[in-house]
Amino acid sequence: MNTTDHESMTSDTRGILMRMQQNEITEHHIYRMLSESLPPSANRDVLKRISDDELSHYTYWKGLTRTELKPQRLKVLFYILVSRLFGITFGIKLMERGETLAQTAYTTLSSTFPEAGKIAREEEAHEQKLIELFDEERLQYIGSMVLGLNDALVELTGTLAGLTFALQNTRLIAMAGLITGIAAALSMASSEYLSTKTGEESQNPLKASLYTGTMYILTVAFLITPYFLFSHVLLCLTGTLVVVICIIALFTFYLSVAKDLPFKKRFLEMAGISLGVALFTFFIGYLIRSVLHVDVD
Repeated sequence: MNTTDHESMTSDTRGILMRMQQNEITEHHIYRMLSESLPPSANRDVLKRISDDELSHYTYWKGLTRTELKPQRLKVLFYILVSRLFGITFGIKLMERGETLAQTAYTTLSSTFPEAGKIAREEEAHEQKLIELFDEERLQYIGSMVLGLNDALVELTGTLAGLTFALQNTRLIAMAGLITGIAAALSMASSEYLSTKTGEESQNPLKASLYTGTMYILTVAFLITPYFLFSHVLLCLTGTLVVVICIIALFTFYLSVAKDLPFKKRFLEMAGISLGVALFTFFIGYLIRSVLHVDVD
């Protein structure tokens, strides 16, 4: 672009270019920091190449806007933290999800700036490279994690709902639920170990059982917490059901991003099963209490 073209650039176009420019320098820093956090490997090389591409894109936009921009530090810190907590694959895919508007902007700008079309194609290639080359352990054992989570949600939600009406004593319910949950977690972990060891999967049986057992124990801890915080049994049960919905929503969102699965269908399916079992066992608790005339003070 020559000086005349630069001066004739509209404020709207310039604003779009500067947003693209800042986004590129921000993602350059994210990919660079992520690559530096990895040991020498193919994954590290991919992130380094993508980081270099983002920097070259930034340089191109800077040549048009003639303005030096700094990265968005909070955005960099956010995605680095998310990647550390939930895995680099999740962090990057979550970031790539936010590039829908950028792709639209590239398409709009490509008629005026032909280089924008090339940049758009490179951006699309980034995610595909990551999908092909990234191989995180936690995603290999996602099946074991889902097994532990699903079983804990269904079994313990139903157990707590039944015990709530049968016993009507928060401390007793919490104690019974905790014992049941720990025993079930150990049982599930053992079953996953034997299943993985005798199957044809390439996973490590011990790691698979640890992922299953850990997810089960964590879910148990969250579901029982309301019974230690409140004194009214129905309030405790309500709190547990709210926790169930939150856990399902968060984990389903994680799966939808990391594994490219549909969110709504999976969320409704898991929530429907857990809440349905809870409702059914709540009435079982009512019947047992009525028939056996159980009264716990």
